[in-house]
Amino acid sequence: MKKYIVIGNPIDHSLSPKLHNYWIKKNNIEAIYEKRKIKESDIEFIVSEIKKETINGANVTVPFKKKVIPYIDELSPEANESQSVNTIYFQGGKLIGHNTDISGFELGIKYSKYDIKNKIVFILGAGGVVSSIIIALKRMGAAKIIISNRTKSKAEDLKNIFNKLEIIDWGETPNFDMIINATSIGLKNEDGIKLDYSKIEPNKFFYDVIYNPKETIFLKRAKLFGNKAENGKMMFIYQAHQAFTIWNKLMPEINQEVINLLD
Repeated sequence: MKKYIVIGNPIDHSLSPKLHNYWIKKNNIEAIYEKRKIKESDIEFIVSEIKKETINGANVTVPFKKKVIPYIDELSPEANESQSVNTIYFQGGKLIGHNTDISGFELGIKYSKYDIKNKIVFILGAGGVVSSIIIALKRMGAAKIIISNRTKSKAEDLKNIFNKLEIIDWGETPNFDMIINATSIGLKNEDGIKLDYSKIEPNKFFYDVIYNPKETIFLKRAKLFGNKAENGKMMFIYQAHQAFTIWNKLMPEINQEVINLLD
């Protein structure tokens, strides 16, 4: 039986096993998908297990998307451009690191019927997924991308890669059309992002990469002030869909049953 895992810390919130095991069962594949909470010091062992094919593939989530890179033999063009890996597999004697977050985000936004072209996008956070989001936003024609992070130096690191980014201090609120929460703030219900919603004009698009809980305080407050709000569920489904296809050489179906599975 094949074995797939998702690694991260925290990991309890991950619905990856629920989705992948659903597709595994639907397609009569002899496999199991599990989540594993790890420390950074565990990465080397996980990698050795994939190389031995004791583990047949791994997804990577917070905070290891960049930290796994030194252990990878070869990066896909997407992983190399973003310097972020969320999917690992062994092929042709090499450990390959790939990034399905870029297209996952792009397809998720298209599903929501929001047009990024010529919009000003404000991103909260500078972690592992943000480089992927920036690449997707640029592909979709965003006019300007503004970043704010609690540790400003991490935002500055992104500016060294994407030189047209605008960096502002944490707590500042610029003019924007779309705001993205790409931090882990919101994984706990009591968490809140310091934004003065009353000073933000209505009809903005609030997007949270977090999909569990399905409505963070960030999104709840956005709705109260008359804004469009969307969580990261479709991005999550699309990025998982591509990882599943790579591992199993089989494209699973995304239908209403799959979408409802994660509600």
